[in-house]
Amino acid sequence: MSTDAITPENETAERKQGQFAIQKIYVKDLSFETPNSPQVFQIQWQPLVNMDLASSATKLENGYYEVVLSITITVTVETQTVYLVEVQQAGIFMLSEMPQEIIGRMLATVCPNILFPFAREVVSDLATRGGFPQLILAPVNFDALYLQQQTKQQTIQ
Repeated sequence: MSTDAITPENETAERKQGQFAIQKIYVKDLSFETPNSPQVFQIQWQPLVNMDLASSATKLENGYYEVVLSITITVTVETQTVYLVEVQQAGIFMLSEMPQEIIGRMLATVCPNILFPFAREVVSDLATRGGFPQLILAPVNFDALYLQQQTKQQTIQ
């Protein structure tokens, strides 16, 4: 049985792995509208759901970042808007001792992946409270979205 002594070299190598922590998760902004109620409750329920998704990151201080996941859900039946949900689910994350490209990727993928289930719950709850059937959003592959965005930026340059 051998034990490795902690030396300054080992400690430095350990620190280079970086640190990541969730500091806070919260709803930053929220809106629910039913522009055609109560008439929409009398039509046959065959909804079309459209989801727009975006995320942004803002550097705060000392390795802290705010990431905001913005989701807009528009539910229509035929040409009528049944309801509209806008959610900005946010979090404060600590990312330190990492290369900038790793931080950028984590802010665009890992952090939105953490925030999405919270936003999905808010959307489902609002739909139900609005008198509509539960709406469960399908999972989102933020890694694929990030790769698409990177490819698009490389094509433009």
